[in-house]
Amino acid sequence: MERRREVMVVLPGLMLAMVLAMLDNMIVGTAMPRIVGELGGVTHLSWVVTAYVLGTTVSTPIWGKIGDLYGRKTIFMVSIVIFMIGSVLCGMAGSELLGGPEGGMMELIAFRAIQGLGAGGLMVNVMAIIGDLVPPRERGQYQGITAGVMSLAMIAGPLVGGFITDHLDWRWAFYVNLPVGGVALAWLAIKLKLPKHVNQVRIDWLGAILLSISITAMVLVTAWGGSQYAWTSPQILGLGALAVVTLAAFIPIERRAAEPIMPLQLFRNRNFTLISAIGFLLGFAMFGAINFLPLYQQTVQGASATNSGLLLLPMMGAAMVVSIFVGKAITVTGKYKLYPILGGVGMALGMWLLSLMGVGTPEWQTALFIGVLGVGMGFLMQTTMLIAQNSVEQRDLGVASSTSTFFRSIGGSFGVSVFGAIFNNHLLSGMTERLGAQEAARLAGGGGRLDPATLAAMAPSQRSGVLESLAGATSNIFWWAIPFAVAVPLLALFIKEIPLRGGTPEPAQEEAEQSLKGA
Repeated sequence: MERRREVMVVLPGLMLAMVLAMLDNMIVGTAMPRIVGELGGVTHLSWVVTAYVLGTTVSTPIWGKIGDLYGRKTIFMVSIVIFMIGSVLCGMAGSELLGGPEGGMMELIAFRAIQGLGAGGLMVNVMAIIGDLVPPRERGQYQGITAGVMSLAMIAGPLVGGFITDHLDWRWAFYVNLPVGGVALAWLAIKLKLPKHVNQVRIDWLGAILLSISITAMVLVTAWGGSQYAWTSPQILGLGALAVVTLAAFIPIERRAAEPIMPLQLFRNRNFTLISAIGFLLGFAMFGAINFLPLYQQTVQGASATNSGLLLLPMMGAAMVVSIFVGKAITVTGKYKLYPILGGVGMALGMWLLSLMGVGTPEWQTALFIGVLGVGMGFLMQTTMLIAQNSVEQRDLGVASSTSTFFRSIGGSFGVSVFGAIFNNHLLSGMTERLGAQEAARLAGGGGRLDPATLAAMAPSQRSGVLESLAGATSNIFWWAIPFAVAVPLLALFIKEIPLRGGTPEPAQEEAEQSLKGA
């Protein structure tokens, strides 16, 4: 009872920190058409998301490991401060203070990377702190609450983003993080009580640097290959070689490090390896695909920014209801294997339905399709983290949480960059076919503006060609996402249902050893 009271006191601060990351993503997605309209660079649209996800990805393992070694409270609060600084800089991108709109899109991309560095510590520390305070058997209900709050933030994000975009300046999509972050910092400073760690072991900085270089090089290959540079160009071949070399150097360094940034022995556990792969596929398909929905809704379907936020409600609402139900069910029964299977099936079905969209698809039909996708998300979001945490000893909770989050984030990084390249190529080829090469290059080039206001000023025949190209490029993205979604339930079939630990948060040594041996 005492533990439950302690968790409930801390939970509002943790949820506010999580809201920061989730709210920001959804707000920015809704505001992107307006940002592109002011700063230009429609072909750089995916990089605004990629930079953020990449920053999150490379920093997540570091945040998790530092928290394990030195205690999570201070580390958590530092990550919130970095996120808030990044938010201020993003809001200033392209402003007269920084030289005006010229180069504003590049500034925004760079500042989003800084914001992502802070965001990497938000999600992993929320999950790890809950893991510190609550044993796995009871963790389901709290992670269900967490998933519900995430879904609420994802619901509120498009609405807030739409209101800001329609009635205020898009820069407030970033500035709104400041009051939320300030309240979270104050609450956690007063209410969060965690044991302080005194640990003289050095951080595996070399491993962290090599992993970051390898990830960045791989993402750049997927983003630039076949679009900005030819696949056989020196730039792409050089980045590919850099990724391979740094990854090859990373593995032996991790095996020898006293405190590796990503302990490779965790992957001897079948469940941990499977759930990491599922997290990668979830991030790849989910974040890579839904990133383009607001652009489709606002340009092709003619929705306002606020209404495009409302159109995402079925997905977020379904995810919230299902995730809360799953959390309760896991706490009562201790069973979890079925849920990632159901989630993968729901996600694959949702992707297939969304691949059928075209210029004439009504808004209610899109809402129904993304509602199916939301059901799949609800079964998967927190179950993946719970299985990862239950596969390791308590002392490795932070690094297990960060590794699980890392694979979801790296999947999102690859998904956004790969699907961004596919989207740009399909959009350009579609407009070339309908409008001619010169007009297509002008509209989709680096300074191209395809916001609703620009479309409204076009001649009807030109606008029709652009809308058909945008619709085709968007539905094509979801078609490409289907194979990755289908792989999720196939992998989940091989998960072994190891009983969830209960009682006190201390590790159950026998179960942990059995789990780490690959039971």
